Amino acid sequence: MLDISFTEILVIATVALVVLGPEKLPGVARTLGHLLGRAQRYANSVKQDIRREMELDELRKLDGSLRETARAIEDGVRTEIHSLQDTVTGTRSTPPAPPPSTHEEIPGRSRADPRSADEP
Repeated sequence: MLDISFTEILVIATVALVVLGPEKLPGVARTLGHLLGRAQRYANSVKQDIRREMELDELRKLDGSLRETARAIEDGVRTEIHSLQDTVTGTRSTPPAPPPSTHEEIPGRSRADPRSADEP
C-alpha cells in the first residue's frame, strides 16, 4: 500500500518519540494502527465491490447473449412447426384417391348400364 522502507519507518518513529514523548507514543501508535487497519479493510471492501460489479456486468452480457440464442432457436422451431403444419394441411386438402375396384369391369360398359346384363 505505502512504499516505505524500514529506515524511513525508524526515522518517523524517532521523530514521533521526540515530539510526543514516551507516555503518549503507545496510545498514538495503537490509534494509528487501528486507523490503518480500518483503511485497509475499506480498500479491500471497495475492491470486492468492484470485482462483484464486473462479474455482474459479465453475467448480464452472458444472459443477454443466451436470451438472443434462445429466441433464435425458438424462432427456428416455430418456423419448422409452421412449415410442417402447412405440409400436413396441404396433403389433407387434396381429396384421397378412390380405392381400386375389386370387380373386373368390361371396358366401355358401366355397371349401371342395363344393357350389360341383356347382351351376351
